[in-house]
Amino acid sequence: MLSISDFSSICQLPPQTLRYYHSEGLLVPAEVDEATGYRTYNFDQVEQAMLVTVLRGSGLSVKDVRRVLDEPDTATALLQQHSVEVRRRREIQDNALGDARVLLAAWPEPRIRQVPGMTVVSKVVPGPETGARDYYDWDYADTALAATLEEVIETVESCGAVVSGSPWRSPAAETEEQMKQQVTAEGPHWLVKVPVTADEKALAALHGDVEVQSFQAREELSIVLPGRSSNAKYATAISRLVQYPAQHDLGGRMVEITAVRQVLHEDSVETAMALVAFDES
Repeated sequence: MLSISDFSSICQLPPQTLRYYHSEGLLVPAEVDEATGYRTYNFDQVEQAMLVTVLRGSGLSVKDVRRVLDEPDTATALLQQHSVEVRRRREIQDNALGDARVLLAAWPEPRIRQVPGMTVVSKVVPGPETGARDYYDWDYADTALAATLEEVIETVESCGAVVSGSPWRSPAAETEEQMKQQVTAEGPHWLVKVPVTADEKALAALHGDVEVQSFQAREELSIVLPGRSSNAKYATAISRLVQYPAQHDLGGRMVEITAVRQVLHEDSVETAMALVAFDES
C-alpha cells in the first residue's frame, strides 16, 4: 500500500489534486481510514493515475475523463470530437495573436479615399433562425455572409458577368420592409454587395433573389481592423470614424453614419462611411 504522499510523488500529482480526483470519482483510493480520512493507494493504481493525467493534459474536462473511464467504448469518438474542438480553439488563439501584433505594432487610423462608381449585385443575407441573444452573433453573421457571397458569385459567373472588386456588406435598410426587420433579432441584418463587370445581356440574365444596383462614386472615411468581426471591433470602428471630423479638418464635410459599409478582406474588415458636405447630410 502507498500513502497519499508516496502515491503523489510517484504520479507527480499534488495531494490536493488526488483528493479532488477522489471526490470526482476519477481516482478512488484503495482504502480510506474512516476515523482519520487518511487515504492509501495500491501500486497498480499508478496506471490509472497516468491515464487520468494524460487525458487531463489533453484538455479533457473532468466530466469527460470520467466518461472515458466509465464508458471505454465511447473514448475514441469523444477524443476525436475533442481534437476538433482543440484545433478550433488553437485557430481562434492564433488569430487573436495575429490581431494583437497588428494592433500593438501600429493602431489602425482612419483614412480618406476616393471610391469609383460601379455596378454591384446585391442580395439579402439571411438572419439567424433562433431568437434573441444577449449579444450579436458575429460568427453566425460572418458564416451566413460567406455562404450568401458564394451564391452571388456563382450566379454572377453563370450569367457571364465578372466579379471586379472586393465585396462588402451594408445594413439591410434599403427598403421599408428591410428597415422593419433589421431591428429584430431574426433580421435580416445585412446585404452583400458584389462589384461586377458585365454587358447588358449578362445583367439582364441576372434574376431571382439578386438585384443589380448602381453604386455612386464617393469619398469615404474608412478604417481597417484585423481579423474577424466582433461587437467591440465594430463599435471601435464606428467610434473612430464618427470622432474623426472633430479632430481633423474635412473642409466642411462630415461622415454620413447611415451610409456605412464593411469591405471584406481576407484577414481584416474595413468599415467605411461616406463623406458628405454639411448641406447634403
